[in-house]
Amino acid sequence: MGRSMLDVRGLKKVYEGSGRRVEAVRNLTFTVDAGELVCLVGPSGCGKTTLLKCVAGLLTPTSGEVLLEGRPVSGPPPGMAVVFQEYGRSLFPWMRVGENVELPLRQKPLSKARRRELVADALDSVGLADAAGAYPWQLSGGMQQRVAIARALAYEPDVLLMDEPFAAVDAQTRADLEDLVRGLWRERGITILFVTHDIDEAVYLGERVLVLSASPTVVQEQLTIDLPEERDQLRTRVAPRFAELRTRVYEQVQAAKRGVTAPRL
Repeated sequence: MGRSMLDVRGLKKVYEGSGRRVEAVRNLTFTVDAGELVCLVGPSGCGKTTLLKCVAGLLTPTSGEVLLEGRPVSGPPPGMAVVFQEYGRSLFPWMRVGENVELPLRQKPLSKARRRELVADALDSVGLADAAGAYPWQLSGGMQQRVAIARALAYEPDVLLMDEPFAAVDAQTRADLEDLVRGLWRERGITILFVTHDIDEAVYLGERVLVLSASPTVVQEQLTIDLPEERDQLRTRVAPRFAELRTRVYEQVQAAKRGVTAPRL
């Protein structure tokens, strides 16, 4: 901790076309340190996905910049991987699970043996060691999202961006995947920027929560999540401090919808 991995400085994104001008992101500035797990929450339609696409180099900002370890991001950087919400669209149904996970590795100068090793390790890390030969459509939604996470892990990124990755799965699967992400984060030391609309999820997962304003988006508040590092779905979520933090984030999101700032604690 302490070394800046990701810097977003004065980020602005305006969409123009068909006689319309939409300012999605106005002036976003924040930093994510190396090895940190930061969650982004905000009102629906506030520009969270636009922000993440700019950070990933998939969209060019209108102004401002994104720096990865001090270097400007002008396209998808080699040290970054993204897990999207719609796993069904990100996995190729005609390719087996192992092939899906291996696909990004073909861009790297790696031997076949090394690629196989990385694929096997990533699938084992997400609890799918025996699924390499299956097709994605033969797996449940939660298992497909695990494949998407495994593909990102196999790429050995320094930064992992996650765009509402559990929004399309059921509550029990979501809880399992939340614990999976925290476990992988602790084991591998990856820097994670996790976008979610779920306040409880943000508080449960994050070391820090950034609350975004309504569109056009700015950072409304940064909240340190001072919960124990060891967390579980039963005890953590009923802890008084969890309730206090959740209430604080909820107040800020509701204030953002009204275009005001909630009083600081």
